[in-house]
Amino acid sequence: MAGRGGRVDLSDLAGSVGDRSTVDASTNSDGVFRANVPLTQLVANPRNPRAEVGNLEDLATIAKRQLQPGTVVSRSAWLALWPDDASQLGAARWVVVNGCRRLAACHHYQRTGMDVVIRDSIAGSKDTVLWAAIVENIDRQDFDVLEEAHAVELLVTETGSATIAAERLGRSPGWVSQRRGLLKLAPELQHSLRQGELAVRLARSLAQVPMAQQVEAWRRAQRRSGESKGERSEDRGAQLVPISAVVLRAIQRSKAAPTDVVTAMCELYTEPQIDEIIALIKYRRLAT
Repeated sequence: MAGRGGRVDLSDLAGSVGDRSTVDASTNSDGVFRANVPLTQLVANPRNPRAEVGNLEDLATIAKRQLQPGTVVSRSAWLALWPDDASQLGAARWVVVNGCRRLAACHHYQRTGMDVVIRDSIAGSKDTVLWAAIVENIDRQDFDVLEEAHAVELLVTETGSATIAAERLGRSPGWVSQRRGLLKLAPELQHSLRQGELAVRLARSLAQVPMAQQVEAWRRAQRRSGESKGERSEDRGAQLVPISAVVLRAIQRSKAAPTDVVTAMCELYTEPQIDEIIALIKYRRLAT
């Protein structure tokens, strides 16, 4: 507190009254900046779409200076939406919606506080909070594509519509559908996708194949691709393998329409083989 005639820092005053005050510290404070809020008063968003904060080396400068404040909502505003989260919030007065990595970096690099901006206005609904948390992370290189897919799925569930979710994110319905589709991948393929061994474009195609057949379809596609690359390296001018050439000439001579080819394939191959063919066709189109 300042002496008579002195100036009072309202943020310090709000922090000093404690949780027992009859005055809600967030009242009329939307958009207010608060510097160096004690870390003990902050907690990371329990609904954060990021499963992990990742490597914090890129935030090492936060030890000396924080360039961008985090965005927080008050404890009361958060619990009005998710009352079951009380135990996860502990004694924190503020929930960090945007800036969870910055909060983790503050702890890691031993800062005593973090600069924040209060935005209780985004806590008007659950989908608005989820939207605020998602938009900060989409397209970040360190944001796992499957985390992104899970985040999109949460927003679709909360809004009740993929179309509405797409509008909120500023994306096309097709993009939302493609991201959600990645959640249909077999666990092994999800792991390969996280490790960068499986391209997102190919993963989208494989997600359309029945889960029990996805891994084998990918392996066969890899073998086929490897064989094709080997052939091209040995002889750039080589023709198609004989059986392919025969089939190609037969189709050309008969002037078969796509529907005729599909009918013949359905009569010749089993359903699993047809699913494999579809996956391979999509893979070859993406690889060329």
